[in-house]
Amino acid sequence: MTELTETREAAAFYDVLPSHDVEPLWRRLDTLLPAEPSNPAVPFVWRYGDLRPLLMRAGEVVTAEEAERRVLMLMNPGLQPAAAAAVNLYAGLQLILPGEVAPAHQHAAAALRFVVEGHGAYTAVSGEHTIMAPGDLVLTPSWAFHDHGNTSDDPMIWLDGLDLPLINHVHANFFSGAFDHPQEELVAADTTTRLYAAGRLTPQWRTWNESYSPVINYPWEQTSRILAESAAIGEGSPYDGVIFEYTNPYTGGPVLPTLGCSIQLLPAGLHTKAHRHTVSAVYHVVRGIGTTIVDDVTIDWGEHDTFVVPGWTVHEHVNHSGEDAVLFSFTDAPVLRALGFEREAAASMGA
Repeated sequence: MTELTETREAAAFYDVLPSHDVEPLWRRLDTLLPAEPSNPAVPFVWRYGDLRPLLMRAGEVVTAEEAERRVLMLMNPGLQPAAAAAVNLYAGLQLILPGEVAPAHQHAAAALRFVVEGHGAYTAVSGEHTIMAPGDLVLTPSWAFHDHGNTSDDPMIWLDGLDLPLINHVHANFFSGAFDHPQEELVAADTTTRLYAAGRLTPQWRTWNESYSPVINYPWEQTSRILAESAAIGEGSPYDGVIFEYTNPYTGGPVLPTLGCSIQLLPAGLHTKAHRHTVSAVYHVVRGIGTTIVDDVTIDWGEHDTFVVPGWTVHEHVNHSGEDAVLFSFTDAPVLRALGFEREAAASMGA
């Protein structure tokens, strides 16, 4: 690009422009049209061992009713003060104590919950209750009324994932609620999970025309079995190990139009090849210990930690241990794919 010559006449011209609310494109061309993406988010890990005591302390200082949702938001240091873990992705850890109910509400933003600990609490979505257990993926599509309750004797904690940064950036978010009582149960608990068998079978008597999956809960019991059976075959991605995408049983596409979800198993001793993609990803460690190298940042992770890999960063995963590691992730892939902006390339560290 030709270097601009800053003359006295040019400087006088530029001084006049702000009063007319215009700027010269040629002085900002390099930032508006970069040679490749430069992501403001930074690679970062939120350690569960540090955050769980804070979350339990939050349970002492504010009730679920007072907070609407008792959540500690995961704030990316490169994006603060924005409430975002990645440029298009929000993440937070939510706590529901025994006997509590988080009141029903609805919003335009789509949401998911990946259960970290606790058994027996429920999420109700559009009249269907699902009983949650660790490793379950629970969906809350855009505009679906939803509430949560804990009828067990133990705390319930899950990872929230939403498209809030994206939908707020385009100024298209709406919110309404909340009811002062749980939703009426319109169908038997876990109806969609049983009907759709986690995507393997589709009931022929039902029709579905929505852009999101009809399944409320993708249970860990089925997911873990699929991972174990597939790992025994010995195949997998050179970049991600044994990886599966949670899908809409009717389309084979993502479970939500703005959020993609995956589960992957890294066999013991695996060191994946490095690659990069425009998609940003928030990872949650289901089990195991390992390392993810992102550009020049080394992230050591353990069970229940959450970490972020910003878009277009070179990254690779390493499982140093003698046991398999499992990672859940959610991404903005459906959005970038729909717009034609999804791109992936093999890379090498330091590239």
